[in-house]
Amino acid sequence: MNGAAEIPAWAEMVTAALLLVGAAITLIGAFGLVRLKTFYARVHPPTLGTTLGTGCIALASMVYFSAVQTRPVLHEILLVLFVLVTTPVTLMLLVRAALFRDEAESDRMKASADPERIGTDLREGPSRP
Repeated sequence: MNGAAEIPAWAEMVTAALLLVGAAITLIGAFGLVRLKTFYARVHPPTLGTTLGTGCIALASMVYFSAVQTRPVLHEILLVLFVLVTTPVTLMLLVRAALFRDEAESDRMKASADPERIGTDLREGPSRP
C-alpha cells in the first residue's frame, strides 16, 4: 500500500452515483437559468439545482470520507444546513425586490399615461403656472 486508502466498492459506487446526480441536478439548474425568459421563471431552477445538487454532493462526501476514515463524518451537515436555509431566503428576497420594482414601475407608467396628470412632475407634484 503506497499511502492510498482502500475504499470498499459499495462506497465508491454510492459516492460516484451521488456525485453524478448532484452534478446533473446543478447543471440542469444552470440550463434553466440560461433557457428561461422572465426573471421570475429564471430564479427557480438555479435555486432548486443548488439546493438539491449541494445536498447530493455533500452526501457523497460524507459517504466517501466515512468509508476512508472508518468513522462517521458529519461536518458536511452544517454546510447543507446553511445552503438549505440561505438559498430559499435569497430567492424570496430577490423575488420580492423585483416585484417591488415592477409595481413601482407600473405605477409610474400608469401615472404618466393619466391625462389629468399631464404637465406634472411625478416626484414634485403638480407644476406651477
